[in-house]
Amino acid sequence: MTTTYTNPVWPEVFADPFVLRHEGVYYAYGTGPGGADGRQVPVLRSTDMVNWESLGHALVPAAGMDADQGYHFWAPEVAAHEGRFYMYYSSGNAREGTDQKLRVAVAEHPAGPFVDTGKILVPDQPFSIDAHPFRDQEGQWWLFYCVDFLELSHDERTGTGIVVDRLLDMTTLAGEARTVVRPHQDWHVFRKGRTMYGNVYDWHTVEGASVLYHDGHYYCFYSGGAWEKENYGVSYVVAKHAEGPYRRPEGGHEALLMRTPSSGELLGPGHNSFTVSPSGSETWIVYHAWDPGQTARRMCIDRVDWVDGKPVTPGPTWTAQQAPT
Repeated sequence: MTTTYTNPVWPEVFADPFVLRHEGVYYAYGTGPGGADGRQVPVLRSTDMVNWESLGHALVPAAGMDADQGYHFWAPEVAAHEGRFYMYYSSGNAREGTDQKLRVAVAEHPAGPFVDTGKILVPDQPFSIDAHPFRDQEGQWWLFYCVDFLELSHDERTGTGIVVDRLLDMTTLAGEARTVVRPHQDWHVFRKGRTMYGNVYDWHTVEGASVLYHDGHYYCFYSGGAWEKENYGVSYVVAKHAEGPYRRPEGGHEALLMRTPSSGELLGPGHNSFTVSPSGSETWIVYHAWDPGQTARRMCIDRVDWVDGKPVTPGPTWTAQQAPT
């Protein structure tokens, strides 16, 4: 039995990690290089969250969407519903200048193969990424995802933010997206003087939604800042209902849950998911972080506890820690 672990828990590139626990087995999906067989989305398996094995790649792209033709595949998340598994991800062709679009693929097993349905989930948006399917306490499924905002509003900044929409079924949105959180702090800056949509903006970003229900409230965690820089970190907003409205807790002038440690051992921790320990008694955050040389974003885990009604974690950690129980 593994009693300790040290981050990262997987040695290879594995950004934007999402972990699904199904029948006592953990499956991790991430952003990373495709396979020699043309499949995308690396998938791992574990029984303890510490020791992982590769299962190859899970996603069969839609016809004509080959990686060698310039297509990117980002930030997969998987929902289990009525015996089937639904992978939400974004894809776009960088060579043709096509922005990312949210898509969904379906499988009969969590390891795949996931076959693309041919549907674009948000066709009216030029840019949509980071889909997060979430089932609320009443059994309703929602999809949290990111779009771009170009208009200033109150203290909200121009840039990428998070919205939520109701799923009519697992592949169809209601088309009633509501804003969850937009960038609103200095640490959310992605790049100043960025050329976007035919103009130049001081671009800010909040992305990578992941929702936890705790003590009668929905906590939407997000990653803010620039994914390739030290300012990237994890914070959250809170609501009484999954669709909002969400409020900002005090202290949001910096990332409330996780940020780059002053020692610089890990950089830019973020784009997380959550799961429970094998016993089901502990909540764990799964995230990526850069090594100091920024050679790759790798998967890390740390325990999350609640203190005085607030989520806390020792992470990001890089020394031996007690393993999930």
